[in-house]
Amino acid sequence: MRKLCAFILVLFGPVVLAQKTVTLQDCESQFLKNNLFLLASQYNIDASKALTIQARIWDNPSITAELNAYNPERKQYFDIGKDGQKVFGIEQLIYLGGKKRNEIKLAQTNEKLAELQFNDLLRTLKLQLRKSFFTVYYNTKSLETTDKQLVHIEDLINSYSIQAQKGNVPLRDVVRLQSLFLNFKNERMGVVNENIEEQANLKLLLNSAENIVPDVSKEEFNKYIKTIPFDLKAFQDDAIANRPDYLAKQKDIEANEINVKWQKSLSIPDLTLGANYDQRSGAFNNEANLTLGIPLPLWNKNKGNIKYAQTILEQSKIEKQNFDLQLQTEITSAWNKWDESRKNYVVIKPTVNSDFEAVYNGILTNFQKRNISLLEFTDFMESYNQASILVNELKKKVVLSGEELNSTINKDLF
Repeated sequence: MRKLCAFILVLFGPVVLAQKTVTLQDCESQFLKNNLFLLASQYNIDASKALTIQARIWDNPSITAELNAYNPERKQYFDIGKDGQKVFGIEQLIYLGGKKRNEIKLAQTNEKLAELQFNDLLRTLKLQLRKSFFTVYYNTKSLETTDKQLVHIEDLINSYSIQAQKGNVPLRDVVRLQSLFLNFKNERMGVVNENIEEQANLKLLLNSAENIVPDVSKEEFNKYIKTIPFDLKAFQDDAIANRPDYLAKQKDIEANEINVKWQKSLSIPDLTLGANYDQRSGAFNNEANLTLGIPLPLWNKNKGNIKYAQTILEQSKIEKQNFDLQLQTEITSAWNKWDESRKNYVVIKPTVNSDFEAVYNGILTNFQKRNISLLEFTDFMESYNQASILVNELKKKVVLSGEELNSTINKDLF
């Protein structure tokens, strides 16, 4: 198997997954076009529109015919001619009590509900997309830092191993470098595993087989660290106006109110209006009649369905009240998370990254010149790696908490 793998590598080179570098705007554009969840959910709207069309349609009229089968007086079968017998009738159901009007309103409200549910799915998936996008970006930056250090440490291990064999350096120095190398590798694996999961999310959301390489500009990040004062009333007003799930709660109450009216109207009997023609069996020949029919509401007054609709209406009102309280909590929590993350980041000096890089290069050069000990060098490498990763983690938390705040209000504050 090893020989086969080696042979493949010689012929074709290492296997490289297809990947492309994209901005957040590119990602969202592809997401809106290709996401299968959104495409499937769109059919719910189309289905609701079809039900609205159906609700507008009245029942078809009913036509009846009665033809003579056998005339015993004339001993003739199917005597339906001029002197025979035949009856024709037509009937149409006429809705009373506003049934059809309420049915149409309910269908239209359900159509709006389907649109709001689609928009809420869009809001949820958009947040997932952005969180995965930024997570991959900042994790990749951390990996770049760790990989650069691993290259230097691996070179040192190779060099020290040779010198240890010659007796020029103690073996414990090699062991210490190897321990540092393994520690970095272990930390790297945790970040890589997270990136694999987030890449899978991006591929699923974008309906793409390519690995996504996010591109985030400095200006894009800086907008997340601007100061935004906490104004619960303003945030709540924005959320009430913009969040599809909140609007859906309101629309659900409206739908249930219409359903109560519809169920009450169903208790009112409908009128059946018709006309018929009777050739010979009536009071006189060629008789034309008007027919009226209406059921007597003696036993079925639709009481159970009316009570059920009223119960569901009251339930939806309670759920709406609970959602009002939940919304306040969500907004406060999201803003606090973002503001805490922002404060933790802004305490770092803007030049911290360049300072880290300058110190790192200086320490590496001095170690190569034997100006500092191996212990000092490895201690610095660990501190440098932790600090670099911490900076990226702080940035990631600022952006992710900012996006959660955006999604909570359903408005781009940044």
